[in-house]
Amino acid sequence: MLAEIIVMYPIQRCSYRNGIDNLLVLLIGGIPIAMPTVLSVTMAIGSHRLSQQGAITKRMTAIEKLAGMNVLCSDKTGTLTLNKLTVDKSLIEVFAKGADADHVLLLAARASRTENQDAIDAAIVETLSDPKEARAGIREVHFFPFNPVDKRTALTYIDNNGNWHRASKGAPEQILTLCNCREDFKKKVHGVINKFAERGLRSLAVARQQVPERSKESLDRWSLGVCRALLSLFDPPRHDSAETIRRALHLGVNVKMITGDQLAIAKETGRRLGMGVNMYPSASLLGQHKDESIGGLPIEELIEKADGFAGVFPEHKYEIVKKLQERKHIVGMTGDGVNDTPALKKADIGIAVADATDAARGASDIVLTEPGLSVIINAVLTSRAIFQRMKNYTIYAVSITIRIVFGFMLISLIWMFDFSPFMVLIIAILNDGTIMTISKDRVKPSPLPDSWKLKEIFATGVALGGYLAFMTVVFFWLMHESDFFPEKFGVKSMRHNGAEMMSALYLQVSIVSQALIFVTRSRSWSYVERPGMLLMSAFVIAQQVATLIAVYADWSFAKVKGCGWGWAGVIWIYSAMFYVPLDLMKFAIRYILSGRARQNLYENKTAFTSKKDFGKEEREAQWAHAQRTLHGLNQPEEATSNILNEKNNYRELSEIAEQAMKRAEIARLRELHTLKGHVESVVKLKGLNIETMQQHYTV
Repeated sequence: MLAEIIVMYPIQRCSYRNGIDNLLVLLIGGIPIAMPTVLSVTMAIGSHRLSQQGAITKRMTAIEKLAGMNVLCSDKTGTLTLNKLTVDKSLIEVFAKGADADHVLLLAARASRTENQDAIDAAIVETLSDPKEARAGIREVHFFPFNPVDKRTALTYIDNNGNWHRASKGAPEQILTLCNCREDFKKKVHGVINKFAERGLRSLAVARQQVPERSKESLDRWSLGVCRALLSLFDPPRHDSAETIRRALHLGVNVKMITGDQLAIAKETGRRLGMGVNMYPSASLLGQHKDESIGGLPIEELIEKADGFAGVFPEHKYEIVKKLQERKHIVGMTGDGVNDTPALKKADIGIAVADATDAARGASDIVLTEPGLSVIINAVLTSRAIFQRMKNYTIYAVSITIRIVFGFMLISLIWMFDFSPFMVLIIAILNDGTIMTISKDRVKPSPLPDSWKLKEIFATGVALGGYLAFMTVVFFWLMHESDFFPEKFGVKSMRHNGAEMMSALYLQVSIVSQALIFVTRSRSWSYVERPGMLLMSAFVIAQQVATLIAVYADWSFAKVKGCGWGWAGVIWIYSAMFYVPLDLMKFAIRYILSGRARQNLYENKTAFTSKKDFGKEEREAQWAHAQRTLHGLNQPEEATSNILNEKNNYRELSEIAEQAMKRAEIARLRELHTLKGHVESVVKLKGLNIETMQQHYTV
């Protein structure tokens, strides 16, 4: 605007009113007035759609974060599994003399709630023939509820003889510690626990003690306590969890299991779900008693590469999220309890699962109304579609701003043609009315986590807008300075009729301005990705109105007079011809910004050749030689040219490259991650044969 003011008044001696009209044209057409409305409506409609899918968003910005999420830390119980525990009576390991499985189940039922039960309590009480047996023949004194720190429940009761007893059930480690068991007994119990864990079964210890002091306050005095038995609990995976995890990996979202269960149980569940077995006990990475065997390895990288964590405490969840964020990941965290609140707040996307506590819901960004991981993955797809619509409109808004400002400014400064602000207002109204329908447009979600790529958005918008401005200037030049259109199409000349040129210029700007949305909304060719019916209908109606105005309008106050159907047809043909290069420009900008153009031009030397995989053999040989040198198979001083000179041995070089790639993969994993589970996980995810790779790995 400043440039136009300087040229119009001091140089061109333009009248005050005409100058104001030209400035109004730039203000009305150059400011994307509809942007806040379009983006807000798009996010509001998207939020409503997410709620219909079982994901209620508490903050609109959570949609953008969810679209860019690349790591999801998911609870095992209830999210990856059904949270419907079952107790196998045939797998009860009894340690106390004179006790049997029925007696152990009765003790476990007494240490369970009979009302407001959790999944474990319900599974144990259901093993009784009658749930009332859990409290039959006793008088309850005090019930000690479960908490994440003690990890056990206990019931103090009085039997019919007036003796005080306390039955308890909980995590085996907690029960063994309280009972002051001998080391040989602990080893025996741990052997049973490991046997259960290898089958994916959780272990639950049951103990009983006498309470001679007859006080409910003596919960920690277990010197007389005896660990009676171990129960096996099985929580089956959800039927869709494995498929959902596979979908998440294809979408670029790495799902990490977070569980308080044993490491062996976590690995078995991960194996069944196909998410890998590279898992660690969280205490060995984050607790005060870290594993010395991995003390020299970077904890952040181990957490980043891990498939899950076992034995997790609430404070560990916070640290896991923090370490992943330090590695520049967008992290989502699921939770359901009060202790999950810090981790939910720390995560980029805190997700409160179904039946979460009020504290967890308050700390989260998204609240799920349905159980399972599939709800989250469906929400990721929907959020990416919403985000794609917002990006499409942003590119469109930048393009239109550049096009209006530079197009009309050049026409005004070069030919001193004053375009009517009223006609720009009509263009803006029709454009904004049409563009509002983009909030419900049919789009393809990004296959990978998405983000605001401002460089790509701005570069694409400037290039497309500059091209459209140039196209408009060329059209006006042909119409104003030549008889090209009358000679080629047989229409009347408008070289000296400013009112008719006004209507023709209005139609040309209106057509391509709205047609541009079909280019910006698509990742591929604009005529391949079918738009939504609402957007297409709005475009057709708006262009019918614009064409009728250009053909029949006779508005003296706006200096507009109809140009006729002949010129309308010519303008449509002209716009259609110059519309085609828009897709090519979009592809070219994306290709240049990706960095592949420079690489192919200077490094791979494939920019100007049609040969498929040109230079691939040489590049593979160079890489193979570097890897062989790295692993001691070649001397560092050997020249690479000694290998490259054998031009007729490309097949052998390819085999060398393939073998070197396998050796490098194994070497990297063995050097950075000594844990066997990580090697198995990465090899499985890459679809490689570990036995073949180990045969190739020779020094």
